Amino acid sequence: MYRHIKDFQLRFTDVDAFDNLKLSSLLSFLEESACRSADELGFGYDDIAPKHLGFIVVNWYIKLYRNIKLGDILTVHTWPLKPRYLIFLRDFELYCGSEKVGVCTARWCMINTDTFAPVPVSAFFPENFFDGYNTERSIDFRDWKIPTISSGKTVYSKLVGFSDYDHYFHVNNTKYADFMFDTFSVEELRGKTVNAVQITYVKQCKEGETITFSKEKRDGFFLVEGKVGDELRVCMRIEFDGV
Repeated sequence: MYRHIKDFQLRFTDVDAFDNLKLSSLLSFLEESACRSADELGFGYDDIAPKHLGFIVVNWYIKLYRNIKLGDILTVHTWPLKPRYLIFLRDFELYCGSEKVGVCTARWCMINTDTFAPVPVSAFFPENFFDGYNTERSIDFRDWKIPTISSGKTVYSKLVGFSDYDHYFHVNNTKYADFMFDTFSVEELRGKTVNAVQITYVKQCKEGETITFSKEKRDGFFLVEGKVGDELRVCMRIEFDGV
């Protein structure tokens, strides 16, 4: 069955102070793999942009079995699942050599790039386009709702600028990972292994907006929320080994 497979050699700029792969770098690898896969299958950027269509990622769920380190060659396997009306599901498996080091699933929406409104699958794809696609799941994850912070405190803020933008003129999804990891101190992250990360993108952020981040520790995991004023824009649930 179809899989797109691509190797990524971890560079110094891909890792953090502890030589572990940064979440933002991992998301960049996943996004690049997804885009290349879409190119192969006939619904990549060059195929859909002339029709004023695009894809945005709405949710990530990533499960890691160990830290991915500087010098590792990370091999990303990805394939799309058959979409349902507005939701496109895509799965990933992560390998270092023959060792499986993680799995991931993501939900995407197709949008009208003029209005940024979601559009149905039928806006581009004929009825039986996805018949015969790989139905294998990397992980059977369905609980996409992230709990709301109840007693967290503001720990970080970020003024959105040009370098945060992508070609949709909003903050690229990978950038939020760095923003939210900046709610943790160096000592809080020392010796930690990320077990699982879940991110939901609620609404795009634009140049000149200030995103304020709050963090709360729960039993076994942390919650991070990014808001502009009182409006939730992004949230993350993250589990570390031993926390």
